[in-house]
Amino acid sequence: MFPSPPDAASILVNDLGILIGLMIMTRVLDRSKGLARAIFGATTAALIVSYTVWRWHDTLPRLEPSWESAWQYTFFFFEALSIAYTLMSIVILLRQTDRSAEADMAQARLVETDQWPAVDIFICTYNEPLPVLERSILPALALDYPGAVVWVLDDTRRPWLKDFCDEVGARYLTRADNIGAKAGNLNNALRLTETRTNAPLILVLDADFAPHRHMLKRMVGLFGEPRTAVVQTPQFFYNADPIQHNLLATTSWVDDQRIFFDVFQPAKDAWGCAFCVGTSFIVRRDRLNEIGGFPQAAICEDINLSYTLMSRGYETHWLNEKLSVGLSAEGLPEYITQRTRWCLGTIQVALLKNGPFFGRGYTLMQRAQYLHGVLNWFCKPFILLMLMAPALYWLLGLPAFQADYLSFLHYGLPALLALWTYSYWVSGSRTLPLFMEVTHSVTALAVTMTLATALVKPFGRPFKVTDKGGDRSQSTVRWKMALLFGGNAVLSGTCVVWFLVSPATMTEIAPLDFFNLLWAGISMVFCFVSFLVCFEQPRDEDRFIVEEPAFYATAENEFQECGLVALSTTGATVRAVDLPGSFAVGEKFWFHVTHIGWIAAAIRYVHLATIDVRLEPTPEQHRDLVVRLFATPHDHVAPVANLPQAVLALFRRCFKAA
Repeated sequence: MFPSPPDAASILVNDLGILIGLMIMTRVLDRSKGLARAIFGATTAALIVSYTVWRWHDTLPRLEPSWESAWQYTFFFFEALSIAYTLMSIVILLRQTDRSAEADMAQARLVETDQWPAVDIFICTYNEPLPVLERSILPALALDYPGAVVWVLDDTRRPWLKDFCDEVGARYLTRADNIGAKAGNLNNALRLTETRTNAPLILVLDADFAPHRHMLKRMVGLFGEPRTAVVQTPQFFYNADPIQHNLLATTSWVDDQRIFFDVFQPAKDAWGCAFCVGTSFIVRRDRLNEIGGFPQAAICEDINLSYTLMSRGYETHWLNEKLSVGLSAEGLPEYITQRTRWCLGTIQVALLKNGPFFGRGYTLMQRAQYLHGVLNWFCKPFILLMLMAPALYWLLGLPAFQADYLSFLHYGLPALLALWTYSYWVSGSRTLPLFMEVTHSVTALAVTMTLATALVKPFGRPFKVTDKGGDRSQSTVRWKMALLFGGNAVLSGTCVVWFLVSPATMTEIAPLDFFNLLWAGISMVFCFVSFLVCFEQPRDEDRFIVEEPAFYATAENEFQECGLVALSTTGATVRAVDLPGSFAVGEKFWFHVTHIGWIAAAIRYVHLATIDVRLEPTPEQHRDLVVRLFATPHDHVAPVANLPQAVLALFRRCFKAA
């Protein structure tokens, strides 16, 4: 069916032409336009479909009871699931919605009438330390909104937290048990507040999320339509996730959730299928009461909430604005625990009798959109198989598919180039080759194991909370993961070297061998970068870039203006060139910060053009610092990716000691 490809030079010229055409499309097509998305998406889909048909027709053996046949068809099955997910993504991304203009008009109407609906703010906490909790509680109390009441829902029954809430003006709730995990905690608060404040709207925050001052005023006006049950905003983070941090790419690579929050959810909203993501959302109390409270049948109560409401004709709307900021998972175990919990929760909701697959009241589009979410997790086994495939070929003689490198360059590479280019374009520079694959590789094994166990026992497993806070000042090696990725990298590299130097190697390399040599090299690179991620770099408290004037005063009351570069609750970075004279480590002085006042401070160290300052604020100043830093938007972590800078950061990481 498919003709044999010509020589390598002709193929590479053809692929180069395709790449140039794709690059031109990224320049001339406006991704905000539906027609542009359709043109680029159709081009990408055509190349992927062409590759898929070639794979099915020309690269699979006859189906028979043999290890080779079983391996190749298993590989193709998971590859096909990934292709289906990609094609569905292209269709979903044909549309998008932006509710900011709607929020502007709704806010203007409320300002004019001064009729702001009452809001109960639920802050869910389980075992988080005070330094994490105060970053949510204090900004919530400082919200620029009349008629909001802050409720701290403590599921670990800590007396000191009740004392803190009493001191700062928040209300404290707890319960005798932890039945239903987070959903049970929320339902307990829903019941208790009904006899006290009974606000018609409820803002839900995780314990590590800080709302920005104008958050409520931007959101509450969007409940004008009776069908609107939930208004959800994206999650942003003030710290780098483990992959960004461990690869030294905080300012050049985005967290893996950006494309979901910034790109997919606005698209899903346009199809009427956006869903709740667990924090930073407002839900109507009457709609909650109508469905019996927050659903507790699955460990992901958030997506279950939206789909339960969907079945009754209610909608979740997505306001794609940065209105809160939270703490990303700080270590690899926590990062992986989070993803496996989301995976299991997605599968559980899919299997519910009243869920989107088996329940009544859902449209075909809503069911298809949920299938798209399920397929997202089934792409992870394919990543794992791709990393394993070269070693299986060289050690056991089992190819993943029968193809020479010329055929792959002719049919496979154009599809890959189109996918990478389209993804970069449609995501607004939020994806990068290699880095995205490494991000998926890190969680691939754990997610695959979760899927396997979910097929046997999807329900009855405990809710695992992501640990937050704690001492991260020391380097840590995740040895099990490091051995897995490092071992596969070494194995792939050894197989390649042995093949090239072995006396048994033929003078001329067979096309299938050459194809697997290239594949082994790519797998080795992916595994090596994933191996680097396993060496966790120490973390200090995150400082926010402020770039503003400040003042310092010496013991002799000499005042001097200086340049404040970065600020945290315990420290500051000051431009040394703005300060005359020399400074000794440990030297005491007073430091003035806008909106905070004079703070006792000391020199920690001097580094080239900057001075690192340790702040010693009073308890009141500390709380003011928390509100100032976390209730105001900051771009501390890269909002979009930068390929040259990310590659440079990766090279620096290769030569940096753990």
